[in-house]
Amino acid sequence: PVSTTPMPAVSEEPFGLFTFRAPEGLLWTKWRGVEARMRAELKEIADCEADGEHCPAGARKFLSLVNGAADLKGRSRIESINRGLNGVVRYSGDYQQHGVADFWSSPLETLAVGSGDCEDYAIAKYAMLSSAGGPDGDLKILLVRDKAVRQDHAVLAVRIDGRWLVLDNRYSTLSEAQDLPHFMPLFAIDQQGVS
Repeated sequence: PVSTTPMPAVSEEPFGLFTFRAPEGLLWTKWRGVEARMRAELKEIADCEADGEHCPAGARKFLSLVNGAADLKGRSRIESINRGLNGVVRYSGDYQQHGVADFWSSPLETLAVGSGDCEDYAIAKYAMLSSAGGPDGDLKILLVRDKAVRQDHAVLAVRIDGRWLVLDNRYSTLSEAQDLPHFMPLFAIDQQGVS
């Protein structure tokens, strides 16, 4: 039987767009690799919580930022993570840092060296907000085309009170997705994979 229920005009995804699972390819490979490294880092973070004296620099910074936001709620928690990470990581392109065109670092790798590119910021914020109790379904790494500067870019989108906030390594303030008409979303990445 054909459903007679009309499709909503706007989805609940960032920018109101409908998404579908992306075909297997390079983005899936990159995401699965960084996801595996993030899972491995959870043990390092847990070990640091148990024994802060023997804690590597990346894990120490991760815990400091997450714990600094732990008592905050909602938007304040999100702002704290965004400002905190933007303040401790300096931008460095992948060619300069890794000698390749596109490398995705895990959160502790980014924090240990203190530099990364836009994907590295978005991935670290994703992990921190997830660790701080953010519902995984409300966190999405977005790969967008920034039409204002004619460049591809990565940001983190966080849903709060039904609205998507965008965390960008270039700004300490949060923006609502609807206020970023110069962003053309290309891919969304979360615990479900690439869409």
